[in-house]
Amino acid sequence: MHGIIEGLTMIRKLIWPAALYLLSFCGLFALNEVADAGSMNLTLRSRTPVAVKEPTGRDDRLPSTGNHYLTNQQALWDPQKTALIICDMWDQHTCPNAARRVAELAPRVNQVAQKLRSQGVLIIHAPSDTMKFYEEHPARRLAQTAPVAKPETPLQRWAGLDSSKEPPLPIDDSDGGCGGESNWKKGMPYPWTRQIASIEIAEGDAISDSAEIYNLLKARGIENVLVTGVHTNMCVLGRPFAIRQLVNQKFHVALIRDLTDTMYNPAKAPFVSHFTGTDLVVEHIEKYWCPTITSDQLVGGQPFRFQDDQRPHIVMLIGEPEYQTATTLPAFAISHLGKDFRVTILHIDEKSQNHFPGIDAVLEADVLLLSVRRHPLIPGDLQIIRNYLSAGKPVVGIRTASHAFSLRNKPAPEGTIDWPLLDPEVFGGHYTNHYGAELKTTATIVAEQAQHRILKGLPMNSFRTGGSLYQVLPLEEKSTILVWGRAETIEQPQPVAWLFQRADGGTSFYTSLGHIDDFRGSEFPKLLTQAIQSLLPKKS
Repeated sequence: MHGIIEGLTMIRKLIWPAALYLLSFCGLFALNEVADAGSMNLTLRSRTPVAVKEPTGRDDRLPSTGNHYLTNQQALWDPQKTALIICDMWDQHTCPNAARRVAELAPRVNQVAQKLRSQGVLIIHAPSDTMKFYEEHPARRLAQTAPVAKPETPLQRWAGLDSSKEPPLPIDDSDGGCGGESNWKKGMPYPWTRQIASIEIAEGDAISDSAEIYNLLKARGIENVLVTGVHTNMCVLGRPFAIRQLVNQKFHVALIRDLTDTMYNPAKAPFVSHFTGTDLVVEHIEKYWCPTITSDQLVGGQPFRFQDDQRPHIVMLIGEPEYQTATTLPAFAISHLGKDFRVTILHIDEKSQNHFPGIDAVLEADVLLLSVRRHPLIPGDLQIIRNYLSAGKPVVGIRTASHAFSLRNKPAPEGTIDWPLLDPEVFGGHYTNHYGAELKTTATIVAEQAQHRILKGLPMNSFRTGGSLYQVLPLEEKSTILVWGRAETIEQPQPVAWLFQRADGGTSFYTSLGHIDDFRGSEFPKLLTQAIQSLLPKKS
């Protein structure tokens, strides 16, 4: 009888959370049913601060992280109370590259405007400094004749950085963002004369570049505003019709994040690709100003992507306080991956400890990186990870990833599922414990693997590592050891980095390195960067 009860309890633990997950999906389906043909069902992405606990490990030398959760929220917007503002999509620009990207972006912006217009959304064209070109246009007169409305707070011609609400932008655009390719000099007339012609201005649209837009929004009873156009770090934030001022006027605002661009020169800090620079500004907006959406929510298909943006996508799951990778990995991502990769970082929910807000991002990852320690997950989260792996896609694990989703000698809490065999199944290891942290550890490259691309540029002589040495032997078959580690006074060395060919056909890289001091050195960041690069599918 006792065995039967235990069995029923286990079934309940497995089935009930799945049932709840299904019910929540059905609830979302019901929301879609409620949204009739006249409603816009949007997925608003935003970022909320991670409430960080005090470090529980032995090393508190790093400051607390200022990271954010990536969260999605469903919203129903009434098209009759919604406007689309198209910001500064000019026919020419002082920066030739910026002009080329506007030309590439414009057809998708036009497609979005056409679709929203057909649903009853007010389309507002806002090509600043070009109103003379449109002085006889009916759309211009529509904006001019809107009755004057008193704003919540005074509207400014330009709203710069608001230090009471936001830190400095995450990119250095002090050079104007174009680099050395522009021949335009300060004092010369601007080259733009109108909005780019590939964006249609139709009957019922409006044209303005000033506070007239506020008057029009109030006159039409507009409550929700979608913003698209350029440039995210400048006009899209600062104009009188743009994000900072619209938010301050109490509108519901959302940036269409795939239909924008930045003025950012990769030769300036943080020295990342142009497109990563745009991502960083979008993240800034999601943290401090308003949520974002992608254009496929409005017109179907896939989100827009510039032709030159060929960055593979890395998703990092971070959920461990002892080694503070919530601080070290984001910094590593910018300094070592920002030029070549698009990186999404997801943090464990500090309240529940069993969920990664925004985990759907894993579904579109090219590489998954795990830095998680003993967190059984709700069924939906773990299933997303399993689905990713079963597709044979690559995964990188650092330090505590070997015991990411299971507790030590404890069953998973009710409502969650653990994965005690993740280490041998995914990484090919058998973590049991670690040697004392007081024992200094050195790492040595396997001589036969010295030419491996993961080890390129690493010292052939031993180098110091941070933290204690993990006990991981024996490794599974189809493991290839790249680096050995040895703790002083301990005769038995242990692998500290290896590759593993999984049963699902995918490749995993695991390293027991990842201590704070490892990130401070040069060897570990190089090893980790080259491991990530090596796991990407070769381009045909």
